[in-house]
Amino acid sequence: MSDRALGDPPAATESQPLDPRRWIALVVIGISQLMVVLDATITNVAMPTAAADLGLQQSDIQWVITSYALPFGALLLLGGRIADYVGRKKVLILALSGFALASIIGGIASEAWMLYAGRALQGVFAAMLAPAALSLLTVTFTLPKERAKAFAVFGAIAGGGAAIGLLLGGFLTEYLSTDAISGWRWCFLVNIPIAVIAAIMGARILKESRTTERGHYDLPGALLATAGLAALVWGFTRPIQTNPDGTQLGWGSMQTIGWLVAAVVLLAAFVLVERRSTNPLLPMRIVTNRNRAGAYLVGMLVGAGMFSVFLFLTLYLQDYKMFSPMETGFAFLPFSAGIVAGAGVGSQLVLRIGARYVIAIGATLGTIGLFLFSTIDVQTSYFGHLFPAMLVMAFGMGFIFMSTTNLALVGISNDDAGVASAVFNTTQQIGGSLGTALLSTVAYSSVSSFIAARATGGAPSEALLAQATVNGYGTAFTWAACLFIAAVVIALVVVNAKKDDVPAPTGAAHMG
Repeated sequence: MSDRALGDPPAATESQPLDPRRWIALVVIGISQLMVVLDATITNVAMPTAAADLGLQQSDIQWVITSYALPFGALLLLGGRIADYVGRKKVLILALSGFALASIIGGIASEAWMLYAGRALQGVFAAMLAPAALSLLTVTFTLPKERAKAFAVFGAIAGGGAAIGLLLGGFLTEYLSTDAISGWRWCFLVNIPIAVIAAIMGARILKESRTTERGHYDLPGALLATAGLAALVWGFTRPIQTNPDGTQLGWGSMQTIGWLVAAVVLLAAFVLVERRSTNPLLPMRIVTNRNRAGAYLVGMLVGAGMFSVFLFLTLYLQDYKMFSPMETGFAFLPFSAGIVAGAGVGSQLVLRIGARYVIAIGATLGTIGLFLFSTIDVQTSYFGHLFPAMLVMAFGMGFIFMSTTNLALVGISNDDAGVASAVFNTTQQIGGSLGTALLSTVAYSSVSSFIAARATGGAPSEALLAQATVNGYGTAFTWAACLFIAAVVIALVVVNAKKDDVPAPTGAAHMG
């Protein structure tokens, strides 16, 4: 997944005319990328409605996010390798078809397991779709000026897709709900025509491209990484599960400890396999550079904290502020606007003071925003409290995304540029899945403790349950703020790149 993969044609010259349909190809690639980004957020505002239809507990809603983000992040590097060897066009069309099938499963789900299975399959095919689309973009646009324009469009889709997903999810959930089909299901089913159109256009317009480099897929590495991360996520969710007597397992239970130990063993085995592999999924040279390692760690921590904001604020706005799904989608728009504004300011600031301090400032702003979120109660107002907290945090996120995306390429060779970028996207997705699992456990453990300390016997009143749940969200935001504080420390201690070491910003910031 290098900037120009082995076996791809060199830059176009006068004797080698440009593909006349390359801009139509950009439409196909853009649609494919948009679908991947949309599905990271389109289901967020639909979650409370879907949970009510399928009888999900609030503590189980996090699996709608985690079941997508975990396979997406864990298999992203393998997906890129498959696209390189099998053929990017072929894999793109296959992934679009698979994504449509997975969306059907999620859209017709009558049980929780079907919904989770549909989301997990979406994540698997997204892990193939995203790198195939990016690689096709690289090999389709060979002139530097045209490639810059194409990447600007691609970056804008990646950056704006999250906001579009929130609004579209709200619209579909609220306005397409009928007696025959609940509106939340359209958040899945809308992918079918998009995928079909993109696949048909892609088959007719895109040119096949693959690497001539010979190698293997490193399936042992992929299996160990996926199993290790899955065990870690599962271990994080065990403490809030109950024993036969109704008590919670807790962090000290054998189930919790056993799964966490298994995760450590599997991930350690993954590192050993990668160090010895002749064609590793994750070349260790990518992560041993302290600046790139710092970018990846910050990306993981920030992804963990950001995903929690989308999850808990969505539940809070709809369940306790009585926002409709559409109003909830609009309520998150300041977050997207803040990221765009922060990225614009940060791109200028990084040239003056360097990525190290821009990341630290951004993470500090994110920490402030999360601490503001942590003080919510049932009566908190949107414009008086949530709106300013959202802007402060999002502005800082713009600083972070812009800086870490470029920092991830510090000192990297052209041959490793693709995999270095993929690793950064992988850490954000994995951070999101791990953070969602961990912070959901923190939130609902806090709910149980809050009720136990105040209940007078019998079932808790609705008022106490509401107070306890919102307090649990606040506790989760506090823990998320601690993750951002850790990001500040990493930026200041680990990152040492000077302002002249970081490549100039090349595109829009994006959220995964």
